Amino acid sequence: MLDIDFNARVRAIRSTYADIAEVTDLEKLDREIADLEEQAAAPGLWDDPAAAQKVTSGLSHRQARVKKLRAVESRIDDLEVLAQLAVEMEDADSEQEAMKELAALEAAMQDLEVQTMLSGEYDERSAVVTIRSGAGGDDATDFAEILLRMYLRWAEDNDFPTKVLDTSYAEGAGIKSATFEVDAPYAFGKLSVEAGTHRLARISPFGSADKRQTSFAGVEVIPLLEEATEVDIPETDIRVDVYRSSGPGGQSVNTTDSAVRITHIPSGIVISMQNEKSQIQNRAAAMRLLQTRLLLLQKEQEAAKKKELAGSVTASWGDQIRSYFLYGQQLVKDLRTGHESSQPDAVFDGDLDGFIAAGIRWRSLTKND
Repeated sequence: MLDIDFNARVRAIRSTYADIAEVTDLEKLDREIADLEEQAAAPGLWDDPAAAQKVTSGLSHRQARVKKLRAVESRIDDLEVLAQLAVEMEDADSEQEAMKELAALEAAMQDLEVQTMLSGEYDERSAVVTIRSGAGGDDATDFAEILLRMYLRWAEDNDFPTKVLDTSYAEGAGIKSATFEVDAPYAFGKLSVEAGTHRLARISPFGSADKRQTSFAGVEVIPLLEEATEVDIPETDIRVDVYRSSGPGGQSVNTTDSAVRITHIPSGIVISMQNEKSQIQNRAAAMRLLQTRLLLLQKEQEAAKKKELAGSVTASWGDQIRSYFLYGQQLVKDLRTGHESSQPDAVFDGDLDGFIAAGIRWRSLTKND
């Protein structure tokens, strides 16, 4: 029979949901959705593709957010009905089902609570993630490919659409680098806590002496901006190279020079794009990403200058954020939050929600200190 603890937990969920709904301001979201729907229905919407993209993206993100919140509210209502029926009919199977749904709802509520902490300027946007191999030879390039699969599986588990924009394959195992887009509300806010250096320690599968090998990979996360018009890029500041897209082993997957590499000469930033079918499309996508990175670089430089003037610059232990141990102890440990998992295979298969939630809470606390 369902006990007092069950009812108390349901009340706690209901109370937490009410707090989240108030912070989120569902009525405001509904008004924004109505306004964006009206704009999306305008006959000349796609006369300006950039503006149209901004409208449709904003609409889909808000609709997804409201749908998620109202789905949770509906599940709470259904749980209360199920629990009542289970007690009245003394049905053990229904009681078991109610307990299972209660646990699932508590997990969903934790996810919603974490999302309310995402209040940064770009947190609600989609994300562009770049993974680069670091020191460690073949182990590092292999590790970079493992991380790429890990994040793509995490996105798949969360029903977040992804698109790989560019991949540079290593001569041996794995990849030198890869860039992909995660097109979902709050993808940047969630994945931004994954940015930094990741360290892998294992018995190398590429060596003959069964020695432990340490390798590194870097993860960069930036928000996907529909327009980055605040940054003007003179043509004289960029160099554009075109080449053929290629896959593993150098096998050509395109018979024309459609891939584009843009180098921003003053900053040294290099953007490669080969996902689109034409050179024009790849160039446009690369320029948008370059504008975004320059805009963020500009903001970072301004923030760093303010900290310097305030005398608040402090030393830190690099930017290494997480270690993955695959020898002896099987462990993945985040060095900032202390969150860990003894199941690295599950983590590499996309089980990242615990690490991301811990990272968001840690960031929220450090901001408030």
